[in-house]
Amino acid sequence: MIRHLRAGARGAALLAAGLGLGGISAHGARAQSGDASPPTCFRTGGGALEICRDGAEAEGAFHLPDPCAFAQNVQILRLATRDRPGPIQVVYQGETPLTGRGGRKPCTERRATDPRDAGAVHSGRTADQLATLMPAAEPRLWESLREAEPRRTRRGRRNRRAAAEAARENPAPETPAEERIGPRGPIVVAGRDWAGEEYHHVFLLAMAGAEGQARPVQIQARTYDFETFEIRSRSEDGYGITWTPFTGGGGRGRRAAPAPTAVLDEAGRPVVGNCPGEPPDTQALSGSISVVDQTYHYIYTDTLPEDCREPAAQRRTAVFLRTSRDLGAARVWSAPRVLLKDLPPRLALRAAKAKGMERWALSYSCRRPANAPGGPVDDICLQYTADLSLDGIGALRLFADPVSAGRSPAYLGLRSGGDGSGRYGRTGHFWMTDRYGNLDTPGSLSVKAGFLTWVDRLAPRADLGEGSRIYGRPVYWATWTVRPVSPR
Repeated sequence: MIRHLRAGARGAALLAAGLGLGGISAHGARAQSGDASPPTCFRTGGGALEICRDGAEAEGAFHLPDPCAFAQNVQILRLATRDRPGPIQVVYQGETPLTGRGGRKPCTERRATDPRDAGAVHSGRTADQLATLMPAAEPRLWESLREAEPRRTRRGRRNRRAAAEAARENPAPETPAEERIGPRGPIVVAGRDWAGEEYHHVFLLAMAGAEGQARPVQIQARTYDFETFEIRSRSEDGYGITWTPFTGGGGRGRRAAPAPTAVLDEAGRPVVGNCPGEPPDTQALSGSISVVDQTYHYIYTDTLPEDCREPAAQRRTAVFLRTSRDLGAARVWSAPRVLLKDLPPRLALRAAKAKGMERWALSYSCRRPANAPGGPVDDICLQYTADLSLDGIGALRLFADPVSAGRSPAYLGLRSGGDGSGRYGRTGHFWMTDRYGNLDTPGSLSVKAGFLTWVDRLAPRADLGEGSRIYGRPVYWATWTVRPVSPR
């Protein structure tokens, strides 16, 4: 089944250099020409709201991992309840611990070329005033990943020496393995605390099925304290469920990790991705969970079933909804309902109840329009619905024509990151929520409408290495401002 802050002065300087903070003018509408300043405002929420970001809008570096570590899908939760303030909890997808002879290995540069890699849930806790920095975090839940330990025999030593001599005489061309990480992104939400439940639930993804026909499948864990976790498993009779403590990834001296069981829907079917044979970095079943009126709303993306025979790069994406009243039930989710369809391939999207409003907020991966400042670079877009009805999500127009280009005028104009030449690699975004998965912000940024995190795979690493576009890449944060449109 199914790391840690080390920026230092050198890392902080590199991040500051990579922020690329430019001046942004405060016009009321997006510029349509080659203005050197990024545009700041656009209408949303049925025309009743305006989202604005200018040069004073807060952005910063959240985490600069070591070359043996990474973080993405960073969800920041405020654990406060009505009775007590509560700390800030950070949960994210990170590197799988390497174990082998001698226990933990020193931090050496890694690449995500093992299909089991990146199957780890990490968590750490901090105070509200430090919410803009990654807390010290540890891997809590993962699939075992061991370094190869070849058996050392006299014949084996002779064979290895012969192979090494042959390799020196006839060196093979270097063909680095493709680097991808599994779709394990955790989604965290509180259980039914209104009914006395004290657990938080973590939903994440595993790959199930034969090679080439595997699909993402949703699995589940729960925790009291974000340090110890229990995994949803099948009971001994094969019909019910049981919660089994996770005691480590298995290996010498440890009991093997329990096998998780797939989360089921109301018809008893497992929650799986629509298409088999999808790549490990697919966005299938990735999304967010938001509690409104004591109902859990799981809003996620997946490929349209009728496109499964198309090449992966041509498969259209849809936004789906499932709901639940009890995350600990034997059958958790309702049948899927389509909210939006015919969207670009591999769309990454989050949805939550907006902060202080009866509306839904949606953030999603996009590109700026071709005539926007900086050109059609990768960005993150944001829209609000007109009200809290689910039909309002379906009424949103996320992209301009042609939709396949993935361009939208609702982009935030993020400034941080990039490789210095105008290219950005923004991916794995999430945001800060309350314990119910709805938008929240740190106390020091309470006037803001939201607090966003993302990874830039093109921004420089702390060690300036280029070995991996995943390991060591920085995580950034940014805020946005939303306001009612003044009547004319």
